[in-house]
Order: sequence, then structure tokens, then C-alpha cells
Amino acid sequence: MGHMPNEQPRTTTPRTPSYLNFDKASYAWDPETDYRQHPELYRVGKGEQGVLICEPYKSELVPLWRFRTPEIAEDSSRRILAQFHVYLKRGEFVGADMARKFLQMGYTRARRYANYKGGRKYDKASGHALLERGTGDPIKAESAAVFYKKWQEAEAEPAYAEKKANWKKAIG
Repeated sequence: MGHMPNEQPRTTTPRTPSYLNFDKASYAWDPETDYRQHPELYRVGKGEQGVLICEPYKSELVPLWRFRTPEIAEDSSRRILAQFHVYLKRGEFVGADMARKFLQMGYTRARRYANYKGGRKYDKASGHALLERGTGDPIKAESAAVFYKKWQEAEAEPAYAEKKANWKKAIG
């Protein structure tokens, strides 16, 4: 298990959100695909890619995913980690990887709300300029820490780590 990344303020440079130049045609995930029936079409990708697209796992995990308070985050992350283990036990690597992505996303989204008021990183009114950090909700930092711990627990699971390495080598 790792340690939480340093969340010190950093110098910001003007940049635009990545979604503005999104190339949908080259995106590896398809919302019309049932990844339980066609796991061979699933790609691990980077970070949380595909997390809100890959069905039926998305629909099974979204109802579990909450981070408003540390208590809610604890219950949510515990339930998602339990589902992660269910998927592993069933031999559903795609489901396990999606659950891992939801744990990671719990961390990153809670951190965004901790760093930026309302969780908004960019300001549309000023041409998508990066907003100032440190204006967010400190309670969300506690929620992020809860998700981070469970995310690292999932990543460290030997059966998952082996399946992930094999999947990336064989499929992507």
C-alpha cells in the first residue's frame, strides 16, 4: 500500500479541460456493449477510463458510490470493496477492475471537492480557466482518505494484481 499523494497547492498554468478535444472515435469503451457477455472487449486503460460506460458493472456499482461525508464514504467504499471481492470470486476480472475504478474515482472526486468549491475545477465564464485550489470542502478530504485506503487495498489484492497484469498483457 502506498501513501496519500501530497496535496500541497501547486503552481497552476492556464489549460483547458481534456474533454474539449475528446476524440470519441478512438475511445476504447462502448456504452452499447455488455462487458459481462463480452469481457474480451474490455480494456483496463489508465486510471478511471470507462468507469461510467461499461455495463452492466456501471449500473451495479453507481448505486453504491457516495462520498458526501466520511461516514457515507466508509459505508460506500466498504460495499464497493465487497463487490470487488464478489467479482473476483466469480472470475469476473472486468467487474473487479470496474469496482477498483469506482474506489479510485471516490478518491479523485472527493479530492476535487476538497480542492475546489463545488468540485468545479474549471470556470466556464472565463474561458475554462483553471480555478484556484484550496477553496473546497475540508470534509471531502476525509472522504477521499477513506476511499484511498480501500482503493489501495483492492490494488494490493494478489489475485487481482495477477489478473490485471495478465489482462493488460493479453488484451490491453
